[in-house]
Amino acid sequence: MSPPRIIIAGGGASGFFAAISAAEANPRAEVILLEKSPHLLSKVRISGGGRCNVTHACFDPRELSTRYPRGGRALIGPLTRFGPTQTVEWFQSRGVKLKTESDGRMFPVTDSSQTIIDCLTDSARRAKVKVLTEHGIQSIRTSSQGGFLLHLTQGSTMECDRLLWAGGGCRPDSHPVSSLGHSLVPPVPSLFTFHLELPCLNGLAGLSLDSVEVFIPGTDLRERGPLLFTHTGLSGPAILRLSAWGARPLQSMNYHFPLLIRWMPYTSSEEILQEIQKRRETIGAQMVLRSKWAPLPGRLWEQLALLAGVTPEDRWSKFSRESAARLVKILTSTELPVTGKSMNKEEFVTCGGISLSEVDFKTMESRLVPGLYFAGEALDIDGITGGYNFQSAWSTGWIAGQSMAGT
Repeated sequence: MSPPRIIIAGGGASGFFAAISAAEANPRAEVILLEKSPHLLSKVRISGGGRCNVTHACFDPRELSTRYPRGGRALIGPLTRFGPTQTVEWFQSRGVKLKTESDGRMFPVTDSSQTIIDCLTDSARRAKVKVLTEHGIQSIRTSSQGGFLLHLTQGSTMECDRLLWAGGGCRPDSHPVSSLGHSLVPPVPSLFTFHLELPCLNGLAGLSLDSVEVFIPGTDLRERGPLLFTHTGLSGPAILRLSAWGARPLQSMNYHFPLLIRWMPYTSSEEILQEIQKRRETIGAQMVLRSKWAPLPGRLWEQLALLAGVTPEDRWSKFSRESAARLVKILTSTELPVTGKSMNKEEFVTCGGISLSEVDFKTMESRLVPGLYFAGEALDIDGITGGYNFQSAWSTGWIAGQSMAGT
């Protein structure tokens, strides 16, 4: 039997990993990777602020699966076979050491995404993977002899025995695999920042808090974690996680909704009132706006106090019960109107893709079309921020590559 010809569509993390996995598992196979753009591994390059958040130091597959708003249950098997432990070993065996930061995110010790890009491209070259850029797939037909006939965007055709689709972002009505009977969940953005148009927040860009609680009234969406003020609104892990879990509901709201923020989630309303009373008794002569209230940054405290109706003349000794109640309300549930979204830096993550019920997660092969496989962004799987999306790409790409390599 002649060695199989394997084509991988998509030059991202999962595509490269699948190509390397297949070529190393079956050196006789001809493995070709097609990328429609001129650039390879572009998302790897910008991930983690250019450092590449490779994975997360969560080594229990079931616990790890809870970090995926969509697709977590389907991923338990793949994460058991190739999870963060195997990812660390894979890169380390190729000379790339990873380090774990305090929040569990794992990066190359070089703090450079180029290290990961070089590792993947060098591994593909050594495994004799043929990489072709500016080669997109326009349409796919099954061959009467088995396998696939691919019509490429530049007008040429290619044939293969096995095909992996590892790209994302296609609309359901224009996706090449739709003609093969596959259904797609429409893609919508995930992991995005929130726009706010409030003059009172001008001048807060760059301020951060270690822990706040954010929630959206009328939904079950609630997150706790660090928050960052940007020039256009709010970002940080708490916001990004909220956007991931709420990707579809927030899209249905056209990204216009009220956001409630508890600025000190570990401090109760009663404790805030007690602190106000203490200030009345101990620093009564001080101006309220000039006082500090840890852990809030001074500029933020001033703006929140102004929102609560505090005036520049107010002193703690004359702070009324009504004023105290308004301040408690602001500190425990400030309501801010969200008026839009932006990408998280230059990163772009979507939920949506191939319906998971149509894929065998033991092999990543289509349940509808023999010889057709899926991995990474092609699937309706997405994780919160912290290295989880890359881990899904490594896991599904490795399994697909191993499966396609079989004779």
